[in-house]
Amino acid sequence: MKKILLMLFVALVSLSAAAQNKGMGKDSTTFKGYFYNEKYNVYLVIDFYHNNIMVPNQEIYGEMAGYFGDKQDGRKWLFTNAKIVSKDKAEIQITNDYGSEDLTATLTAIDDKNFKLRQEDGSTLKIARNRKWVKMPKELDFVKR
Repeated sequence: MKKILLMLFVALVSLSAAAQNKGMGKDSTTFKGYFYNEKYNVYLVIDFYHNNIMVPNQEIYGEMAGYFGDKQDGRKWLFTNAKIVSKDKAEIQITNDYGSEDLTATLTAIDDKNFKLRQEDGSTLKIARNRKWVKMPKELDFVKR
């Protein structure tokens, strides 16, 4: 009898955990894919569910949650850690590809295609334009493609 009760308890706990994961959007693809910002010609490549993104030409870093890239420059900002905190919001730890600057940010889904990256604390995202660093605004809009 004790074994049956124990097995029933384990089954209920497993079902409860699965239901909680569903509520957090774990079975979704909201935080996975390619996202583009046309104004600054920058993009995100992310998979916050599997953390299995390899940065092109920088495979030495291994798999990670994703990266911020620039169409005109090969440097990347690496998403070293990403945590989905609700069905429409994720918290991200970001560092440049030299490891000399880092910041925290949030990525929020406005709807199925539109997202907002907000730099919360730390360094500022920068891209190179005409041999000069250009600071990105604290909030950037992205469209999922």
